Amino acid sequence: MATVLVIDDEFGIAEVIEMALEDEGHRVIAAVNGEQGLERLAEAAVDLVLLDYMMPILDGPGVLRAMWAEPVLRLIPVVLMTSLDEATARRGCEGFVAFLRKPFRIEALIRTVAATLGGGGR
Repeated sequence: MATVLVIDDEFGIAEVIEMALEDEGHRVIAAVNGEQGLERLAEAAVDLVLLDYMMPILDGPGVLRAMWAEPVLRLIPVVLMTSLDEATARRGCEGFVAFLRKPFRIEALIRTVAATLGGGGR
């Protein structure tokens, strides 16, 4: 299956996401902030990024800007996760292909991941 990078500073959320996606057969790599997430992207081939909007050190919009500056990283689909509504999130950043509003149900996460991976991203 796919390799998914989860970038979220909320350990409990990241852990639940990791367990759910591993149960679906995916390999999951975790990062606790945007800076660490970019390091993970440099270390491993990733098929999908699940990205929290609000984090310390480097937030979701900063990660998206850094990914869009790199031609190879620009091709990786990103699912943005936040408690903000989607319109507000879109005003703060662009470049994500799917959106999950926190709190979300695991079923919604699994459907979004499957649709994003199956849809070929951008």
